[in-house]
Amino acid sequence: MNWNDAGLILTAAKHGETSMIIHALTREKGRFAGLVRGGAGRRMRGVLQPGNEVDLSWRGRLSEQLGTFTVEARKAHTSNLFDAPVALAASSAALALLDIALPEREPHPALYDASLLLLTSMEKNADIWPTLFVKWELGLLAEIGYGLDLSSCAATGNVENLVYVSPKTGKAVSKSAGEPYHDRLLPLPVFLQPGPTDLLPSDAAIKSDILNGLALTGYFIEKAILEHRPNIHLAARERFLITLEKSFFRAA
Repeated sequence: MNWNDAGLILTAAKHGETSMIIHALTREKGRFAGLVRGGAGRRMRGVLQPGNEVDLSWRGRLSEQLGTFTVEARKAHTSNLFDAPVALAASSAALALLDIALPEREPHPALYDASLLLLTSMEKNADIWPTLFVKWELGLLAEIGYGLDLSSCAATGNVENLVYVSPKTGKAVSKSAGEPYHDRLLPLPVFLQPGPTDLLPSDAAIKSDILNGLALTGYFIEKAILEHRPNIHLAARERFLITLEKSFFRAA
């Protein structure tokens, strides 16, 4: 049994004296694990860094075996973020979520492409990537069967003035319908609301919207993951949130 595919390194752990076991998100095969012989050597250590985009060849005697990977470097992403601590923390959170949330060996090509787009945006555009991160997490939720419905109000069917999300149903709620219960609903950021936005929010409002967006996706990510894996702790995502909030506070 063997196949070739493009992949994104999620984790790499030493195995024995010279080998590494990696988890990778591949475009066509999904999240896959394999042994890289000689992966602990000097030449391969840089290639197997989490966040690197690689070409993978997997071989195993039986399809259910761990199997072995041959890995060729394609593009390094996170090494370009060492001078951007918030983006580096965000990339670590995204890779950890992919490794935790996705089932093994189920293809998610759209999520694979979106993950590469997110990492590239972190390298090139410091202003856009935080909102892309929130949208990426929404995409992750949809891929694992917990997609939110933000297109219309769950109570009235209206598509205007959607400012809340129900924590029970994951559906949008309009301002008028949700006002009596606003303390029990989650804020819906402006950049996730349907339709055009006439006014650009202030810098403070943008930051508030980003934090509200991360609170929204974080609530449903924890709900989705903990339902099946109650002992999992989303430590990398928590570190990202702390780093982001500190950067917003310093900039205020």
